[in-house]
Amino acid sequence: MNRIVFLGTAGARVVVFKQLRASGGIWFSLAGTETLVDPGPGSLVRCVSRREKLDPTKLNAIILTHRHLDHSADVNVMIEAMTESGHVRRGALFAPEDCFGDDPVVLRYVRDFLEEIVYLKEGEAYAIDGVRLSCPIRHMHGDAETYGLLFELEKFSVGYISDTKYFDGLIEAYPADLLILNVVRYTPIQYDHLDLEGAKRLIRGIHPKVAVITHFGMTMLRAKPWEVASQLSEELGVEVLCARDGLMVDLDEKLTRPQ
Repeated sequence: MNRIVFLGTAGARVVVFKQLRASGGIWFSLAGTETLVDPGPGSLVRCVSRREKLDPTKLNAIILTHRHLDHSADVNVMIEAMTESGHVRRGALFAPEDCFGDDPVVLRYVRDFLEEIVYLKEGEAYAIDGVRLSCPIRHMHGDAETYGLLFELEKFSVGYISDTKYFDGLIEAYPADLLILNVVRYTPIQYDHLDLEGAKRLIRGIHPKVAVITHFGMTMLRAKPWEVASQLSEELGVEVLCARDGLMVDLDEKLTRPQ
């Protein structure tokens, strides 16, 4: 099964640190590979406390889109879990280079547990056991080197627009069948995150088969994002889903079923 599991839908510091929504990242099961993206606070707990548990020792890769703690706080414990505390050298870590610098979020002692460490770069393509992965464009997100992700399979593609403010280059960068957007703000503000208007422009411009909004800050929570998603679907003519903690999206059912 090709699927995505949302281990958390929290965005912005207040929602994360009060755990109004969980912040465990997103688990991608694609073409027989298992990849965890942005394991924020509580990622391991969310994996093993599900009714249908997600086994970290089965992971092929962990990806950080950037170094901020709401996206990376559990990366070291997830590396230890994936490699059984280093007893089984396995898996790849994909992350921007600034995750490993003078103030690293990836601790030095766990790096040797991994089979491979890959520095993400704008426009570069990679492979996770046959699944093509690329970072189409560098995002505009303050001082953190930040990238989104584009997964390409034989029958469909999945895009993940991580934290960024809106800019026109994003539309051409993510020609995805299913598009995940981190929509932190309901109302515009001078802030390096997407707001609702920016999300609308992206969905309208990219026009995926399905869009999923997630990573909600307080203004989005107050606006009832499930209602926002319904309104977007009607306005834009695209199926827009509102992620919730624990949501599983069956990609085969959503993207390859007969219309």
